[in-house]
Amino acid sequence: MASSRRGLLVIGAGGMGLAIARRLGAGQLVILADCSQKVLDSAASSLRDDGHEIETQIVDVSSYESVENLAKFASGAARLNTVINTAGISPGMGTARKIYEVDLLGTANVIDAFLEVMPSGSSLTSIASIAGHLVQKAISPELEKHLAISPREQLLGHDATDLGGSSELAYGIAKWGNIVRVQAAVRQGQKKGVRLNTVSPGVIMTAMIREELKSELGDQIRKMIPETPIPRAGCADEIASLVAFLSGPDAAFINGADFVIDGGATAASRFSNPILELV
Repeated sequence: MASSRRGLLVIGAGGMGLAIARRLGAGQLVILADCSQKVLDSAASSLRDDGHEIETQIVDVSSYESVENLAKFASGAARLNTVINTAGISPGMGTARKIYEVDLLGTANVIDAFLEVMPSGSSLTSIASIAGHLVQKAISPELEKHLAISPREQLLGHDATDLGGSSELAYGIAKWGNIVRVQAAVRQGQKKGVRLNTVSPGVIMTAMIREELKSELGDQIRKMIPETPIPRAGCADEIASLVAFLSGPDAAFINGADFVIDGGATAASRFSNPILELV
């Protein structure tokens, strides 16, 4: 029998995930999931010190079986009012294959598994990236449709998703896949009474972006920050504020939307030189 307790699930317990859990977790059971036991333990300890009640579980989002097991565990522990998927890796953290498996297939796995268990009136938000908006010339209408609606078992089989190619391009395609996959899933969500949205951050100062600053993209990212109309990096708390809005009653009519939060970087790139080149 499903629990009547209110619950928040955050997949990915790093910088953004931790900020979101802290912002939204008061008064409900917080379930954290991550592929790293070390990251999970650190995040759980920090939140418990703040008075939050925490459960944790290891998950590999690239494995549907692992995500399905998480969905069963989480929905048995609490009534999942809110699910936030922040799991992902950046170009400097893995090969194109790994990025597609985690960032693209992982999102599809989360959508498919959690729409089976989330109650009516709940909300699922997935963290995408402005990288998806910056690779549009590499995404044909046919590829976009494939990213949006192909069965998850076939998702990585498109010729344009070159598993041995550029990790930077893979990241952008995967993140656009996040956005259109969520948009396509609103019909599934309609049947369950679940809203789905995405958030596309720009440069947000987390441990992940600090690692990316050491990669081949590091110089471009450093150059991008002062050229952004709001010339600074964002912080994880700003992402948490937007996610809190999207997860709450004030956003009850928002569904299938993508929210760019990047200080104006994407908008500025539309009508002038791109701030960040991924293609």
